[in-house]
Amino acid sequence: MSAGTGTYTPNPGAAPVGRMIGAQTALETRMLLRNGEQLLLTVVIPALLLVLFSAVDIIDTGEGKAVDFLTPGVLALAVMSTAFTGQAIATGFDRRYGVLKRLGASPLPRWALMTAKTLSVLVTEVLQVVLLTVIAFALGWSPHGNPFAVLLLLVLGTAAFSGLGLLMAGTLKAEATLAAANLVFLLLLVGGGVIVPMDKFPDGVRTALGLLPISALSDGLRDVLQHGASMPWGDLGILAVWTVLGLGAAAKFFRWE
Repeated sequence: MSAGTGTYTPNPGAAPVGRMIGAQTALETRMLLRNGEQLLLTVVIPALLLVLFSAVDIIDTGEGKAVDFLTPGVLALAVMSTAFTGQAIATGFDRRYGVLKRLGASPLPRWALMTAKTLSVLVTEVLQVVLLTVIAFALGWSPHGNPFAVLLLLVLGTAAFSGLGLLMAGTLKAEATLAAANLVFLLLLVGGGVIVPMDKFPDGVRTALGLLPISALSDGLRDVLQHGASMPWGDLGILAVWTVLGLGAAAKFFRWE
């Protein structure tokens, strides 16, 4: 008996951080994909907009096929819907119900929890991009440009919107976050160059709108995928500034309770 005692001796302790982040990422992703409202926001609406405005001549998108203009904007909308709107709402209600407080007291470090949430966003975005790309090709999309520039724009756009979403979720009440995130989504859908070309707005308004992260992301993707630009440095610079401001403010002002 004494020889076998050590075989069953408990060895309590936290799992490696990498394993905890992976498990939390998988949990966050499953929760997101099981949420009907979030699926509507992140998958169904962008796909419907792409199909509808590509098939029906409602808005003048300029020369060329409508799908070539619309696809970059809808990809930008998909990033915003997941990294900003969806993450802000989900994190806001996690904070309200004390989920963040409990997880913050677990062996999972708080920075690792935020990392898991970000990775969950990236996983969801990969699924969105694949789906929207398949739909766009079926509609006759003809992309051009540098794939690395597209990847860089998507990563910076995700970081910028993620910081802003976490800032909103960590400073406002859950109900206010829900209302504000959906309102911002609708406003930027109309005024962010996603569906309506920026040249449809007056000069002064267009200049101001061009500084928004959704405008920088949609215009940058459009410059690369529609016009074949190599690297849209101006749009990347705008996204980089929003990334620093958003993540910096979220790190400073985020409240866990």
